[in-house]
Amino acid sequence: MGGAITIGEWIFSAKPHSTAISPDRTTVWSFDLEGRPISWFEGELTYKRSLASAVHARSRRGGTRRRWIVPPEEARALFARILEGVARAPRAELPRRLSERIDLILSWTPDRLLAEKERFDRAYEPITILPPDQYLSIVVQATRGCTWNRCTFCSFYQDRPFAVRTPEEFARHLDAVRDLLGRGAALRRGLFLADGNALVLARSRLLPLVRAARDAFPGRPIAGFVDVFSGERKPEEEWRELRDEGLARAAIGIETGHDPLLAWLDKPGSAGEALRFTETLARAGIGLSLIFMCGVGGDRFAGAHLRDSLALIERLPLRPGDIVYLSPFVEHPGSEYARRARAEGIRPLPPAEIEAQMSALREGVRRRHPQVRVAPYDIREFVY
Repeated sequence: MGGAITIGEWIFSAKPHSTAISPDRTTVWSFDLEGRPISWFEGELTYKRSLASAVHARSRRGGTRRRWIVPPEEARALFARILEGVARAPRAELPRRLSERIDLILSWTPDRLLAEKERFDRAYEPITILPPDQYLSIVVQATRGCTWNRCTFCSFYQDRPFAVRTPEEFARHLDAVRDLLGRGAALRRGLFLADGNALVLARSRLLPLVRAARDAFPGRPIAGFVDVFSGERKPEEEWRELRDEGLARAAIGIETGHDPLLAWLDKPGSAGEALRFTETLARAGIGLSLIFMCGVGGDRFAGAHLRDSLALIERLPLRPGDIVYLSPFVEHPGSEYARRARAEGIRPLPPAEIEAQMSALREGVRRRHPQVRVAPYDIREFVY
């Protein structure tokens, strides 16, 4: 830990945006500036607490990775164990700043932490997905749902018709988010304009929302989702204007460079449109986070999906700071994708074949765009 203080086996660190405390070599607890747990490590177990106080657990043993959401009563016990541990910390030699942070941590109780879900629900509609580089952004929901909402593989917004918040509704939402985060907002360096496809709004509706979000949480780069089909219709001048208002990055689910697979997924757009749209955004000075799914389309589309995605990657206008995400496909039970694949006898790719696709795409990006970051994007890891 940078700037850490060591007392016996204990290590303390008062970082500008968080506090970390480690009582031994196998345990680390991290807290936001409100004193709420953020994440902690206990041996081979990793826990992350969402803003709604859902505790997500992860372990890796014998090469097997397991993920689960901890039941509320178990979460209560975990919170109690952390607070009891912090209460045992030797504090006599700590500087006042650290001691005050520990007082703030100990002002919480397990029940009060669990009750944060009520405040979260007052501030937010469900937040179902973000790009990984935005997990520690402040999410502000200018819209609800997705403008398209017909992709067979996506179930994130199926129960939410698309709607746009009025400026008055958005102002109340921003106040509720600011109240929920409190000083914990310092941990969050970016601003994400949600939900799905919020950036496709017409200029007259989008700009007031962008400006209100920027004024509520100043000094943070803005990002958001946009799809190829809708985003391409916005002229380059509007994208430049959005960049000048603070939009730094657009996250685009390209999914595949194989047009027949896009059609089979009911995903609008084409590889050619994706290329033209990313070129427009690049000229406008907006960073790109591009998502390709690995394993989607199963055995029927595997070869063409890989071939055409590599061909598209060769032509994309990627620059330093851009990100290419490779997302292992997760089939949602009961989805239209699952029904269609079963009806047509399409075999899901086994993990080894999905990993082979990811490796090939990763090498394709690194060969053609060595300055661009390539990263995994496992939707099962999402915590906000």
